[in-house]
Amino acid sequence: MLAAPSASLRSVRNLRVPGPRKEYVPDGGTRDPYWTRLLPLLAALACVTRLPSFRWPLWNPDEGYLAVQARMLAHGGELYETVVDRKPPLVPWLYAGAFALCGDASLLPLKILAVAAQLLTAVLLVSLARRRWGDEAGRTAGVLHLLISIGLNPEDAQAATFEIFMLPCTAAAMWCADRRRWGAAGAAVACAFLAKQTGGAVLLPVVWLLWRAGAPRRDAPRLAAGLCGPVLAAALLTTPSGFLFWTVTGSGAYASFTGSELHVLGRGLVNAAILAVACAGIIPPVVRVLRVARTGVGELWLWLASSVAAVLLGFHFFGHYYLQLMPPLALLGAAALQILPRERTVRAIVASGGVCAVFLAWGLLVPRPELAHAARLAETVRAHTAPQDRVLFWGMHPEAYWLADRAPASRYLTAGLLTNYSGGRNGPQVGEKYGVAGAWPVFREELRARPPVMVVDDSRGKPFAPERVPSLRRVLAVGYEPVMWVEGAVVYVRVEE
Repeated sequence: MLAAPSASLRSVRNLRVPGPRKEYVPDGGTRDPYWTRLLPLLAALACVTRLPSFRWPLWNPDEGYLAVQARMLAHGGELYETVVDRKPPLVPWLYAGAFALCGDASLLPLKILAVAAQLLTAVLLVSLARRRWGDEAGRTAGVLHLLISIGLNPEDAQAATFEIFMLPCTAAAMWCADRRRWGAAGAAVACAFLAKQTGGAVLLPVVWLLWRAGAPRRDAPRLAAGLCGPVLAAALLTTPSGFLFWTVTGSGAYASFTGSELHVLGRGLVNAAILAVACAGIIPPVVRVLRVARTGVGELWLWLASSVAAVLLGFHFFGHYYLQLMPPLALLGAAALQILPRERTVRAIVASGGVCAVFLAWGLLVPRPELAHAARLAETVRAHTAPQDRVLFWGMHPEAYWLADRAPASRYLTAGLLTNYSGGRNGPQVGEKYGVAGAWPVFREELRARPPVMVVDDSRGKPFAPERVPSLRRVLAVGYEPVMWVEGAVVYVRVEE
């Protein structure tokens, strides 16, 4: 015989999460004291949680890739022609603009912009929660987001890369849709997509809000215009065929689940567990309350579900993919906590703060052996080449080009683009025939037309080693000879004919 539900559970079931309410509007143009008090707190919290990002010159190869791309663009490169990657153009353009204004010797301007991006995301979440559930819920949402925003491996959470700059765009899309500003919502979705393809997943909850608004036939054209305009402009500013290939159609082998399935699945489970620890203060109230209470937050669940689908897309499960889950999780946490006694909110924030402190210490203290290795390779290359020389780093550390201040000999900055090793695959789908379609003829022509003066084989026994890549092996055998070894990497210099 089933036991009767407890009184507390029955009371929760009878609760309803309130819908949007009228926002506070100050009289006569005076400043809203709510924001005057809250913004300094959020800004300080954003700075503190991003402190580890300033600890190292860069945190992961994505930052290095973007830095090298920005230098290539500054020297006349063309995106999706002589400068390529499987990403949309917004963040490469952002890096190029920062380098043009502040110089290309440091990523400090980008790290500051990343702080601003997380702060803007928190502010938008505050505004969303405040409009729906009141001042206290707004503060809770903003603080919770910043506290959990570093809840991943530091190289994922602290890097100033695609996901960080995607987050304010996704939050802005929901903010605009919540206020029925459909053209602006579409533009925000487009910006999220142009930061990273999976940012477009926020379109699903935006469309849900459009349908719930009651006039989809009238408002859908405005949403579509806002969405299509920036994407078409980006395609025309680059090259439409190249834009389509590199951002959508050219990643079939990369997105395949075949090869290293257990390795990739293990990575996904580990990163999910790390995120669950970071959200220890949020998950209990969300599970307890929103599971049984009558809620009006279907679009937030849809936002979370679409973000989960975006994380799963591509079957790689890198930690930085999980950043996309944090804004909807923070809002769902605020939604749950605002119908519980206030002490539960205090408890959740204290728990999140404690976990945040652990991740903060991790970021400040963790060593970066791969960065040190790339730096030593860069020092070696810089010491034995001239500033105008082109070099080739055959490996997965494009930051070595930036650290060495040497131009790459190819538009393909990692061996992953040419062998499909990208994503840590070490199974059967690694090799020349699995590289980006059409890449090898271009690569061979680049090496023939302008041979690099030095080649650094940084494969260190991985499946993309030259002995398993016939085209590269032939190039090294005919025109180069090994002269030194640096921590397992082999340095080749060109032999004069």
